[in-house]
Amino acid sequence: MRTRAVVLCAAAAVLAGAVTALPARGAAADPAAHLAWQKCGTGDYPTLQCASLAVPLDHANPAGRQITLALSRVPHTSPDFQGPLLVNPGGPGGSGLTLAGFVASALPKSVAARYDVIGFDPRGVGRSAPALDCAPGHFKAVRPDTVPTTAALEQANLARAKSFATACGRKHADVLPYIDTVSAVRDMDAIRAALGAPKISYFGYSYGTYLGAVYAKLFPERVRRLVLDSVVDPAGVWYADNIGQDYAFDDRHRALMAWIARYDSTYHLGKDPEKIEAMWYAMRAALAKKPAGGTVGAAELEDTFVPGGYYNGYWPYLAEAFAAYVRDRNAEPLVAAYKNFGAVNHTGDNGYSVYSAVQCRDTAWPASWNRWRAQTWEVYRKAPFFAWNNAWYNAPCVFWPGARREPVNIANGKLPPVLLFQATDDAATPYPGGVTVHRLLARSSLVVEEGGGNHGITLSGNACLDRYLSDYLTDGRVPRSLAGVADAVCAKSADPKPLVAKAAAMSARGSALHGLLGFRR
Repeated sequence: MRTRAVVLCAAAAVLAGAVTALPARGAAADPAAHLAWQKCGTGDYPTLQCASLAVPLDHANPAGRQITLALSRVPHTSPDFQGPLLVNPGGPGGSGLTLAGFVASALPKSVAARYDVIGFDPRGVGRSAPALDCAPGHFKAVRPDTVPTTAALEQANLARAKSFATACGRKHADVLPYIDTVSAVRDMDAIRAALGAPKISYFGYSYGTYLGAVYAKLFPERVRRLVLDSVVDPAGVWYADNIGQDYAFDDRHRALMAWIARYDSTYHLGKDPEKIEAMWYAMRAALAKKPAGGTVGAAELEDTFVPGGYYNGYWPYLAEAFAAYVRDRNAEPLVAAYKNFGAVNHTGDNGYSVYSAVQCRDTAWPASWNRWRAQTWEVYRKAPFFAWNNAWYNAPCVFWPGARREPVNIANGKLPPVLLFQATDDAATPYPGGVTVHRLLARSSLVVEEGGGNHGITLSGNACLDRYLSDYLTDGRVPRSLAGVADAVCAKSADPKPLVAKAAAMSARGSALHGLLGFRR
């Protein structure tokens, strides 16, 4: 997870409605009455309510130590109450409290009004307690160059990865064995029980798709509706999935270079994408020797441009910073872009700690650094943009303390109809993952954004995608097709335009959503 500047997280439209939920038809009482909901609304999401829930640290020992989950809710306002809709933004390590407000405001009012939209901070995250923070300032600039062209650089990056894993094991030894996907899934079922709901609906983005699929595997009889947007490939959890990301992010980076070439009249970097890409790598080499503003070295430059692979609404800002540095040797826009997109604050430290804890605990990783080194160099030769940055981001798993779980086989024939959304050019969760999950979930329908490259595609401005989502959440309708892999295909959202007089290049809804999803799966 990475931080975003507040100016780029402007909220979308606010849901209008009463704070007090109306009773469900046929319900004897408010099903959530025993959760102490309190008003915690913001200017953007005024109807938000908050509560906390104690759950076992170890679900195998329910009478043992308890931890606390932070919950949020936008209550339903329609007499046609369809139960709770749990939402998750991914990560792992992403906070879901604000996402409840976003989803309730971005859905059509008639749809949102039928649900209690429930956000939550998974165990270890944000306002849940205890919250992990293994090594504050781990991403403080300037870090060693990620590409280990010398033995000294490789050892410096290895030392950082090992020290982070050691710090996690030392600081959070009591909880670390219980920070994983299966434990988080059992927390979700505890939330369901606390809400007094026999079943839940669920809407997850990114890693949240894997969280939802695992919940559905463990508790299929408790799933009412299931929406998975930008789908994790469960066959690659987690090492192989990261290798797949390396190639996909390189493709998205080259797509940005091609977009800049189309707007030579704005950026004046030429019309040849390959030459523009060469300029980018020359900039990277220069920053490795002399960081811009004393803060943006080669590693920080990569961190700044990785978000462009998640959401093309950032391209105009990245292009301006790139062009200013190359044309005018003006580093100020680049430093500003780093602060907006790449810098990590305490929230990012927490997110990365949980990300590492979950991914390293979920499954066995290659124990030999020699394998990581050889495979990453192999990838780098074909796809240099993200390969080493991604390898070092996940390298603490080489040294992670404690036992590892076995990945969950999410194959499932016991669910009601499930709705999947996937962009064909998504970098963070590449398209084959969506196809795999479509095959594994027997009654699923797959809606594809053809040519789309963003990560997290519903409720972000594509009316075609959102129509399928609304239909499904309204009455369970899903598209079905006997031809091809996809059950429905939507045209991709339009690419952004260059900034005009510093006007916003992103839709309010798109920037709000991607501000909540974060920059790692």
